[in-house]
Amino acid sequence: MTDKDTQRLEQAIGDYLEWIRSMPYQHPNAGMRYSLVLSDFLDFTEDKDIAWKDIFTLDTLKEFRKYTTLKNPSHALIGLSSYLFSNRRIPKPLVIPNYQIDLPDIYEQYLAYHEQSRQTPYTQVKRIRRVLASFDGYLARHKIDLSSLNIEHLDAFMAEFSQRLSPGTCRLYRCYLRGLLRYLYQERKIITTDLAPLLVGRRLYSQAKPPKFLRPQEVQTLFARLTLSTPTHIRTYAMIHLAYSLGLRPKEISSLTLDDISFSKGELTVADRKGNNPITLPIPEHTIKAIATYVVNVRPESKYRHLFLTLQSPYRPISSAVVAHYISKAMKEAGLSSSAYWLRHTYAQNLLETGVSIFEIKEMLGQDKIESTKNYLHIHIKLMRKVLFDEEL
Repeated sequence: MTDKDTQRLEQAIGDYLEWIRSMPYQHPNAGMRYSLVLSDFLDFTEDKDIAWKDIFTLDTLKEFRKYTTLKNPSHALIGLSSYLFSNRRIPKPLVIPNYQIDLPDIYEQYLAYHEQSRQTPYTQVKRIRRVLASFDGYLARHKIDLSSLNIEHLDAFMAEFSQRLSPGTCRLYRCYLRGLLRYLYQERKIITTDLAPLLVGRRLYSQAKPPKFLRPQEVQTLFARLTLSTPTHIRTYAMIHLAYSLGLRPKEISSLTLDDISFSKGELTVADRKGNNPITLPIPEHTIKAIATYVVNVRPESKYRHLFLTLQSPYRPISSAVVAHYISKAMKEAGLSSSAYWLRHTYAQNLLETGVSIFEIKEMLGQDKIESTKNYLHIHIKLMRKVLFDEEL
């Protein structure tokens, strides 16, 4: 390994660790743990005289695992290589081949049939494979042949398999198992009874929960507590205005670009929306000022056209998780136990109280189904009390 390669790797590790520290959603100990692993890795590459082109390979990782005394070193190296690859500093990232569970032929044939006939994504096929592996293991332990399968066997398996799973995950796994049962009955004639319709879970009764929103005094408290003392505060201030005055999701805020904003017209085009229905919205004056303050005074120069960028080099677009984090953090600092989505719900509540129809709110929120928007009918407390009790709040 040449001195140039050593310096190159040392610089790469420093940049990567700085990037980790800039991510608020990283585990607080991740930077320290990765720093120890990568420092050890730097010593390893020097000791073994590994050239730059061979650093991020599976063979090097295997040798490093034998060299280091630190536990779980793979995550740090995979993270470093992915970071360098995304910044075009290496031709390809380090990838560990996926471990695949081998199943008996009947299950493999079903997975191939499922993938070909339904164009199922590879990630979903992997999840189905894991469920089928557990199912095959259960049948083997209890010496149950597929041809003699009955609903009691299936119910017993699901009761054992889903003990620690959420209701939603159980529904999904039952769906995977029903697909296998239909295949065994319809395509292969291995079972003589169609068991798929019989494999159901217990009915779950739940009451719809209306979205949570901020009361007027809470909104006043939030904005009164916001400061513009640091670049991060100025960026957060602009994001909160977008969430509150336009009802944007964190994902939509993170996807905004400079080209989406017309300061002269006072308009914002939200192109990347859930459901693929872009919309152009008028921007309130105070929101325009908040965005302009951020763009003029804080936003770094960058090749990216995204509106919101990280504030540490290398500058890049922030994720929706970062948007949600900083908005939630500002709300908690104001003494409000709430999340970023509360501002979106508050926006809908304000529209509802000013007489905007539920159909117009659906379009402004960018929701696919009117049923989703109808949830906001549950929160119009002022109107309900006025109608029922002739009472003004």
